[in-house]
Amino acid sequence: MPASPFTRDVMDAILAIPPGRVATYGGIARLAGSPRAARQVVRVLHTYGEKEGLPWQRVINAAGRIALPRGGGFEEQRRLLRAEGVAVDDRGRVDLDRYLWRPQI
Repeated sequence: MPASPFTRDVMDAILAIPPGRVATYGGIARLAGSPRAARQVVRVLHTYGEKEGLPWQRVINAAGRIALPRGGGFEEQRRLLRAEGVAVDDRGRVDLDRYLWRPQI
């Protein structure tokens, strides 16, 4: 089954996040045209992240934290972000003032 237009827009937005930057689930939802669909962004990442080669590690929650649990992807996301030059503390926090991607719309 082909992806819906919203799903395609979410994937395109995630693919546009540059290395060394992060976006929030809600920010991606807004870019995809559905500002209240942050949970759907999570679903898209879960369903298509690996299959479509999405840079899933660049998407974090609105509080500037890695949302995945320890032992359930947290460590991998932190490692991948750090490898791109994003400072992530041991609790999974990212300074959004410094690293948040702000696309010109």
